[in-house]
Amino acid sequence: MTAIVGPSGAGKTSLLYVLSGLDRPDSGRVTIGGTDVYALNEERRSRFIRGHIGFVFQQYNLVPYLTVEENVMLPLSLAHRKADYVQVTQLLSRFGLRQRAKTAVSALSGGEQQRVALCRALLMRPAVVFADEPTGALDTANSELVLQVLRELADAGSSVVMVTHDTDAAALADHVIFLRDGQVTHIAGRLTAEQIADGIRRTFVPAGSPPLVAAARSVGPMMVNAQPIQSVQPGRPVQRVAYPQQRKEAHRG
Repeated sequence: MTAIVGPSGAGKTSLLYVLSGLDRPDSGRVTIGGTDVYALNEERRSRFIRGHIGFVFQQYNLVPYLTVEENVMLPLSLAHRKADYVQVTQLLSRFGLRQRAKTAVSALSGGEQQRVALCRALLMRPAVVFADEPTGALDTANSELVLQVLRELADAGSSVVMVTHDTDAAALADHVIFLRDGQVTHIAGRLTAEQIADGIRRTFVPAGSPPLVAAARSVGPMMVNAQPIQSVQPGRPVQRVAYPQQRKEAHRG
């Protein structure tokens, strides 16, 4: 589980969109499970994203005139797969939305819409979940529920990458990527909320580091390389590239 943090305007959402295959980078490659995402044509990339990636958008991107249930099942319709009502019901129940299944999402609160968006992202059992501020519109209880589910996904072998301003949420991650002004300034292991907040304030560049992370580091299943090359290997350990002259095995997360 990886958290991307930094001040507003640092480029967190842009990085998330590039990593997930939604926004083509100016240069470099993004590989997910060994597939070079941007080497695929638009149709094949769309199919790949539907089959392997779940995305929780900051603005939800729900269809307002559809019901909660219909919005959650939309990925199945796009993939021409049979509706799995049992799984949909289980997801809605898990997030306290079962009684709202037949309600149009336009009638829901922001927090409820956020949970619907998360259900939709998880329905296809994606290998990688990208979440942009997944707890931004939630109260404390629902925030804890969402983070618990994301943590369970990571522990079960999925890759979870989230952008967050919540340092308590970021402290649950196995790895933390710090951004500032569109640059990766540091990649760390698990930190406390206080350490993360301090890192955001101070840019958090470790002594002796080459500028702008000039060597590759692995982030659990995700590798960020200053070439730049971003690589995601869902559920598998990856090798840590030398920084500066060492090679180590990365841990799953």
